Amino acid sequence: MNSSPQPHPIARTLAAAVNAQRPWQMLLFVLIGVVSYLAITPTPPHTTDLGWDKLNHMAAFTALTFTGCLGFPGTRRLLWGVLPGMMALGALIEVVQYFVPGRSCEWLDLGADALGIACGAALALYIWVLARKAGVATRA
Repeated sequence: MNSSPQPHPIARTLAAAVNAQRPWQMLLFVLIGVVSYLAITPTPPHTTDLGWDKLNHMAAFTALTFTGCLGFPGTRRLLWGVLPGMMALGALIEVVQYFVPGRSCEWLDLGADALGIACGAALALYIWVLARKAGVATRA
């Protein structure tokens, strides 16, 4: 008779979500495409608007960074790849918007992107902490 406790179903689900890098990577590249399209199209669909431009930026970069952190875990990857990559994407979008009719380059948008990046990284860190507390081995 095995007396070792079975892991909680939530712990198994959390383990699967945290350690499944390939799906997070694929989702990240899809999100990069969607966010880039919405950012550089002259008239983005109104259904994607959260009502405030800066909130749109924060939400987009929170999702991108969270997905990137789970897709490419590890301190070096985050510090030298995901986080600077997200800032570079935000800056590139602003530069491209300068040349798109009906769009404008606003550096405050880059500030909103930075807040979103911080939120996405914090959310990923929270998930990793939950996973560790649940006894889930993570690759982060």
